[in-house]
Amino acid sequence: MTETAALVVRRQIVVHAPIDRAFATFTERFGDFKPPEHNLLGVPIAETVFDPEVGGHITDRGVDGSECRWARVLAFDPPDRVVFSWDINPQWQVETDPEHTSEVEVRFVAEGPRLTRVELEHRHLDRHGDDWQAVRDGVADDAGWPLYLSRYADLLR
Repeated sequence: MTETAALVVRRQIVVHAPIDRAFATFTERFGDFKPPEHNLLGVPIAETVFDPEVGGHITDRGVDGSECRWARVLAFDPPDRVVFSWDINPQWQVETDPEHTSEVEVRFVAEGPRLTRVELEHRHLDRHGDDWQAVRDGVADDAGWPLYLSRYADLLR
């Protein structure tokens, strides 16, 4: 594996949905496929909100009303792509310095009228500092992006 390749995690999946529905499901129902155990709050998550605009956030809201903003929406181009920051550090806590966050780009490519290829690229992992490999290994693991994408695809069956 080259050094550059080590800094990026790529995953893709083909889902049974037209591109508009694939994009809308990913952004509007993010909390329906995000594993509930992926939680930085001290209480269970009541909902996950994906703001549909540049400058918005991805926010987990706890059952007690507490909030955890763990991503910033950097690009929102329906139905083709969305880009958000990964504001979670190698210790799996919220990172408040944007210089130490990575990015996730999700592209939606029509493969036909009822099939969409979803390409996910988690990049700039080295921005997380000395322990950046912990972030890479976590998101690349079967319990990381592969789990998210599998659960997402299940919503579209």
